[in-house]
Amino acid sequence: MTDSLLIPCPHCAAINRIPATRLHDHGTCGRCKKALFEGHPVELTTANFEAHAIRSDLPLLVDFWAPWCGPCRTMGPAFSAAADTLEPTLRLGKLNTEEFGEIAAKFAIRSIPTLVLIHRGRELARQSGAMGTGDIVRWARAHSA
Repeated sequence: MTDSLLIPCPHCAAINRIPATRLHDHGTCGRCKKALFEGHPVELTTANFEAHAIRSDLPLLVDFWAPWCGPCRTMGPAFSAAADTLEPTLRLGKLNTEEFGEIAAKFAIRSIPTLVLIHRGRELARQSGAMGTGDIVRWARAHSA
């Protein structure tokens, strides 16, 4: 990691410069003053996707899901619990493929749930199918190192 990191706010998507040594210090956004890490996934949209997937210095683990998908709903609490464990070294985000199909299409999502690990706009790894919290954490750590 570099001396400072660019971290998008999960609330307003403003880019914050944080010293790498202070990543675990529960920082707040310079614009909206809300916490940069809260231990749960960011709801990704067309408006904030680029900030988290491309402009951030943190890897982004995206859960591509849909509200009608049973396995997606089953995995939802496990993904949220994984966010509490993996932050602040990774950002976790959920993208509803029904609402933001254009983003899902860019990543050629063919089945859900699908996890895609992205760093600075580049896909690092992909896994389809529901997983438990421990499996999500192990998979994300193995592919983000």
